[in-house]
Amino acid sequence: MSLNDMQQIDAGGAQFAFTVAEEAAGARLDRYLAERPELVAAHLSRSRIKGLIEEGRVGLRGAAARDPARKLAAGDTVTLEVPPPEPAEPQAEDIALNVVFEDAHLIVIDKPSGLVVHPASGHETGTLVNALIAHCGESLSGVGGVKKPGIVHRIDKDTTGLLVVAKTDAAHHGLAALFADHGRTLSLTREYLAFVWGVPDRAHGTIETYLGRHNIQREKMAVVPESRGREAITHWEKVADYGVASLIRCQLETGRTHQIRVHLAHIGHPLIGDSTYGAGFKTKVAKLPDAARMAVEKLGRQALHAATLGFEHPVTGEEMMFESELPADLAALMAALEGQGG
Repeated sequence: MSLNDMQQIDAGGAQFAFTVAEEAAGARLDRYLAERPELVAAHLSRSRIKGLIEEGRVGLRGAAARDPARKLAAGDTVTLEVPPPEPAEPQAEDIALNVVFEDAHLIVIDKPSGLVVHPASGHETGTLVNALIAHCGESLSGVGGVKKPGIVHRIDKDTTGLLVVAKTDAAHHGLAALFADHGRTLSLTREYLAFVWGVPDRAHGTIETYLGRHNIQREKMAVVPESRGREAITHWEKVADYGVASLIRCQLETGRTHQIRVHLAHIGHPLIGDSTYGAGFKTKVAKLPDAARMAVEKLGRQALHAATLGFEHPVTGEEMMFESELPADLAALMAALEGQGG
């Protein structure tokens, strides 16, 4: 293979070779490689390249160069071996998915209630990751060197709505940076619709706390002192007043575990159907008219839906915005609450 030629990274991997030009003398090895147009086109992130260097897959001056910070000299020949992506550890499973958008780099899913996002203890199979491995097949180019979807954010098992997943290293790197920024300086919108007990006395507000593990019930999150938690910020707006309940729109500025559920319970308006954070509000159900009470009892989950997801495409730069209608169970709850007469 001639210098600066590239072959696609496929099932057999790929080999690259470069000659360091005068203007690149003194550059770090990892930065130099990350800036090669051929490697950018192959969707190799700097973190992936750093890993390949540390694995001894980069050659310099006739020997393996394992130090990503090593400085280069003009005329150096740098070779890079990219191994074929390893098979994903989770198994592919034929699980139906509601695909809202898909291209070569990422996929947007409208997740149903009951579907766990990532395999974990107690949920080793039957997850969104298992489904995506089957759905995407060979279009997964190898996130971090493994043929797996890149999960950059999650929503709870019983929460419904929109989720974006990376299919390539480049998309994974870009989306991870986007979600780490929380939309503060980069383009990211995440809005949820939440049916809650009670009615806030204001039209809108911001909840700003620190969240960490509950002292006793370790499976729960809780508002904790700054020294024990991570900053969590939720902006909310009252959409509808049903008397004993209301509909709230929440926009996330951070993305902590159970953030909306904990925050709304913290201000005295826990999610309808949330047995973890709203257990003390079960008596509210009895105050509802029959139709609304039956809708709540039939729900069997927290009434939370990821309704809006907007972001800048990490590869093309296109501004993307997706909307998801309420699923049938929450639409039925809304109709019953609207019909109760407030």
